[in-house]
Amino acid sequence: MNQLKVHIQQTIMTLHQQGWSGRKIARELGLDRGTVRRHLRQEAKPANVPTGSEAVQEPKPAILPAGSEPEIDPKAAAAVVCGSVQAGAVQPQAARALHPGRGSQCESWRSQIQLKVQQGLSAQRIYQDLVAEHQFAGGYDSVRRFVRRLEPGLELPFRRMECGPGEEAQIDFGQGAFVIENGKHRRPHLFRLVLSHSRKGYAEATWRQTTESFIRAMENSFLHPGGVPARLIIDNLKAGVSRADWFDPEINPKVAEFCRHYGTVIMPTKPAMPRHKGKVEAGVKYVQNNALKGRKFQSLAEQNRFLADWEKNVADTRIHGTTKQQVGRVFAEVEKPKLLPLPGSLFPSFEEARRCVHPDGHIELARAYYSVPPEYLGHQVWVRWESRLVRIFNTRMEQIAVHPRHQPGHFATDPAHIHAHKRSLVERGAEWLLDRARVIGWHTGTWAEQMYAQRGPEGLRVLQGLLGLAEKHPCAQLERAAGLASQHGAWRLRDLRRLIQQTGPPPQQQFDFLETHPLIRGLEAYDQLIPVCFNQNNPQKNA
Repeated sequence: MNQLKVHIQQTIMTLHQQGWSGRKIARELGLDRGTVRRHLRQEAKPANVPTGSEAVQEPKPAILPAGSEPEIDPKAAAAVVCGSVQAGAVQPQAARALHPGRGSQCESWRSQIQLKVQQGLSAQRIYQDLVAEHQFAGGYDSVRRFVRRLEPGLELPFRRMECGPGEEAQIDFGQGAFVIENGKHRRPHLFRLVLSHSRKGYAEATWRQTTESFIRAMENSFLHPGGVPARLIIDNLKAGVSRADWFDPEINPKVAEFCRHYGTVIMPTKPAMPRHKGKVEAGVKYVQNNALKGRKFQSLAEQNRFLADWEKNVADTRIHGTTKQQVGRVFAEVEKPKLLPLPGSLFPSFEEARRCVHPDGHIELARAYYSVPPEYLGHQVWVRWESRLVRIFNTRMEQIAVHPRHQPGHFATDPAHIHAHKRSLVERGAEWLLDRARVIGWHTGTWAEQMYAQRGPEGLRVLQGLLGLAEKHPCAQLERAAGLASQHGAWRLRDLRRLIQQTGPPPQQQFDFLETHPLIRGLEAYDQLIPVCFNQNNPQKNA
């Protein structure tokens, strides 16, 4: 068993003699109440004095902390007050009764210490400054105790934040009661939602704190009262908050989608600041101590049925300690009409995860492959899937692709996701090839249409070859060859090539130079400019 240090034991006895309760002593010293009670019981037992031993001397009175009320011996005090004790004849016990405790070594520096405390300096920093600036001879513990006595007077009271009906609900998790399954004890998580105005609550036991279980518990807490609060206050649990930040938290995308579906918003508290959701903190303890403590259940469903009955018959019928009103009545009359209406459908059940786009432009999901637009090659995307559909989103949660769900090993490729440079001419279709042939010229387009009508699907390769000829020969030469081929009914590409070689390139048009034109000056106009230019460029002549 761990033994308390001597100065802690003395402090416990001194505070107890001053009338402090065991609870108050434990809270002040940071000890367990059982430890304080055990020590007081031990001190209350009379010591066993061996036979023949000398009487135990009266112990010296404890040195009381500065500022505490001393226990003054009435006789000694009366002697001093009435003047029956002469100067210098006061007994030591009476003097200690009138002047209890040692004065703090920091008392001489009270004003300096108060100023430093107001500046927000720590006790360690204040101690260092006192030693360096004033040659303080005391110890750090003395400064720390003195600062601790000053701090309560400097703290401001907490401000209570009350909300209007339907404006806010607070959510938290705790530990539920044990469930016995196959002879083994398992302890589930306890979900708790409390409406801030009426203190109406909802409790549900769940095995896990995953995002899906968190969403379903919140959805049940909306369906139970028949409405949705305007905002939800939660702590920074991983199921709801991807990255904690007091000013700009990153909410889990699935939870954010759930809030949009129900028309509410989630506002996480400041990290490590449970008092920001104090109503539900107390609500979780209330369920644990009043409903579940000392109970065990045979299944999770049995525990949830018990919680539903307890919520209806006990929690809703109580007079709340803060509002002094019945919880169920305030909810039914005041808060329920102010809740947001439920949407027409439940939030869809789906799974989601991040995926990286492979070099072939597909993402892998359950060993099946789904295409995305080519600009996302090598990027991270967000995938949501259920039994029938697969939806793909970018990092801004904008939908970029949707596919039907496929079996493992299958590829789902949207033609719109194939880059133009990666599409073959055959994949573009016959109509696209014919349109390109019509652009070359009327005779070429007519020959392509008649050829495709004569030869059918096998003419797709011929159309590809026709477009290839347009890249090697002038369009005018191809036009003459296509016109001749159409007249003779030659629908082979080699016939078209032979006609192009026979016709040869079209004669090049000759252009004669114009000797006269209104925009062309005569040579006589330049005769006057030449001497002037030469004179400007010859400095010796100008000199």
